[in-house]
Amino acid sequence: MIAQAHPHVFIDTTLRAVVDADGTFKGLEVQWSYDDFYSLLIFADLGMDSDGDGRLRDDELARLDGFDLQWVEGYEGDSYARQNGVPVALGPPEARGTRVEDGRIITTHFRAADAPAAGLEIKAFDPTFYTAYALVGQIEVDGPCTAMIEPADLDAAYSRLEELLYATPEADATDYYPEVGESFADTVLLSCDS
Repeated sequence: MIAQAHPHVFIDTTLRAVVDADGTFKGLEVQWSYDDFYSLLIFADLGMDSDGDGRLRDDELARLDGFDLQWVEGYEGDSYARQNGVPVALGPPEARGTRVEDGRIITTHFRAADAPAAGLEIKAFDPTFYTAYALVGQIEVDGPCTAMIEPADLDAAYSRLEELLYATPEADATDYYPEVGESFADTVLLSCDS
């Protein structure tokens, strides 16, 4: 039997692109709003919110700040930018704050960059699809550009996932998971005035 593939962590993602006056993409601010269950697991793992009300004391918030920015080598932060198909380097994360609303952990970080903004594509995804990122709200752009969201073709993404899983021998199914996360990702396209 083929293992059923699905995300285990769900994150609502808000993006803000920073573009300077000459049309250079200077970085990306990323806000992650973790799902209720994952937030609860983090509270439990860190020994927080002992009364279970979904609110943290100031000292607990201070301890929580940056918990999701301790990235292992090779982890790209599940945020990707490309210019004409070529990857644009995003710098290491700079913490911009952590808060808890309605029992959900919400963190913000910034990643510096330096590339032309016109025609830039931005995506938020986990290649392994362990975490599902959903873009929420409008994409903000600080600067002389606008952003448009091109939704992912979810039917095609699920078909691709099924094809890859069915092509995997049953003996390998528990150890192998195809990297399909990008197929489920919406694409943010920047356009700028000339």
